[in-house]
Amino acid sequence: MELQVNPHDVILMGENSFVRLSTDGGQTAATRCSHWRVLWTPAGAGHALFVDSPVVNGVRVYADSVPLARFLQSQIEYFLYPAFGDVNLPVLPATFERDGTPPSASHEIVRTEQGEIRLTWTDFLPPFNFAHEPGFDKRPLGVQTSFFPAAAAQVSLAGRQAEGTPWKMDRGGRACTTACLAWCESWFKPR
Repeated sequence: MELQVNPHDVILMGENSFVRLSTDGGQTAATRCSHWRVLWTPAGAGHALFVDSPVVNGVRVYADSVPLARFLQSQIEYFLYPAFGDVNLPVLPATFERDGTPPSASHEIVRTEQGEIRLTWTDFLPPFNFAHEPGFDKRPLGVQTSFFPAAAAQVSLAGRQAEGTPWKMDRGGRACTTACLAWCESWFKPR
């Protein structure tokens, strides 16, 4: 077997776990969170959390590095969920901590001036890896990642819990949901 090297330029290494909760069976997302634990980008390392939820009164950006948050917005979030790509949103200071890993419950704890935001994933389905080349689904970047889909997830701020549940979906023939730990993630752009 021959070694295969990705021919594209890497722009990020880290994690991008997410939660999307619905109160109408997946027709709409009542709460949407995009959590980043970044080991390397040209803008540096750090953490960011993008939230669109009544729990935080709309769209909010939390980070321990403003340059990293702006990099994520301008390079990735703008095409994943345009509301998170708005670089005019203020970046609110926060600290980040992980507690637990699959198969047990996994929590991302984000401490802010408004209180503690807690993202929780439980009841995991089998994990899987996948890769998309640049251009897939009309996206300018490619990604390679490992998903731990969760059948149950919660989002709360200062004990106030967001309504809804994740919904099931299929990703390339694998059982998935709209709440996944996405670890060992690399994003890349064409040379």
